[in-house]
Parts: sequence; structure tokens; C-alpha cells
Amino acid sequence: MQSFRDGDVSSSLMYFDRADESDGSLRPYLWQRGISYYYLDQFRQGSDQWDIACLTRIDPQSFPQPKQMALPNGKKDRRKIMSTVYSLYRGDGATERDLAEAGHSGNIADEFYSLFYLGLYCEIRGEASKAETYMKAAVASKYATGPGEGDYMTSCARVHCKLRGWA
Repeated sequence: MQSFRDGDVSSSLMYFDRADESDGSLRPYLWQRGISYYYLDQFRQGSDQWDIACLTRIDPQSFPQPKQMALPNGKKDRRKIMSTVYSLYRGDGATERDLAEAGHSGNIADEFYSLFYLGLYCEIRGEASKAETYMKAAVASKYATGPGEGDYMTSCARVHCKLRGWA
């Protein structure tokens, strides 16, 4: 994971592959591996571990993909804001504005996740300028620069900006 945090996405994938090869039962828990695939533009390989972004990049013309992006039955994401994220990405009710507003709940983690996933959403839709604005705001958020600095997803936002030349 440190390789990814350092911006060495190829090496991070190598380490995740080693973990998968040494113990195949780990695969469902290697969601970070899917993120590495995403940043290496290997969306199909990453889609079974990070569906929310990879599936949309496989065929952007079919975005959103209803019923494709969801947690397994019986699973819930501990982050309250993620229900709005999934709804936006599935195209089943939430709008970009809804997610932006959900990020202003007073919870600094929700603010970060709102900005991060809005950045990905706009990038998928080909709105690079908006994507950059959202992602830079995610990196500069109170959560990413404070208590969430060690959160893997704040590292994703930083790596995203670095790889896109937005840092």
C-alpha cells in the first residue's frame, strides 16, 4: 500500500498480486488492488475489486450502469454518504448536486468523499476542468489534511492529482 501512497502504482499492483497469489482468499478484500488497476488504465481487471469507477471507464458510453455498482447483498458501507455516491453512479436518482449537498452535512469525512467521488464522476463524463476542481478540493479538505491524512482514499485523491498533473 505504501508504494501506491508514494505514487508508484505499478509496484503497488505487483505487491497486491503477490498477496492474491499467496492467499487467494484475500481477493475479495483487496479493493485497493482495483484502485491500482484503475490508475493503470486496466479497468476490466479492476472492475471486480473497485467497480464504482472501473465499470464506468470500461464503456463510458453506457454510463451510468444501473444495478452494476452495489455492495453485495447484506453488506453496508459504513460511510453514510456512499449511498448517495452509488445512486449517482448507477443513475437511479441522485444528481451531482445531491452529492455536493450531502458533502455539506457537517462531517468532514463526508465532505472529502463527496468531493473525491464528484471528481471521478466528472472525469468519467469528460468534464476535466470540473474533475480537477473537485479532486483538488478533496486533497485540500480538512479531512484529507487532518484526521483522514492516513486514509487510503485521501492517498488516492493525492495520487489522482499527481498522475493527472494537477498537483
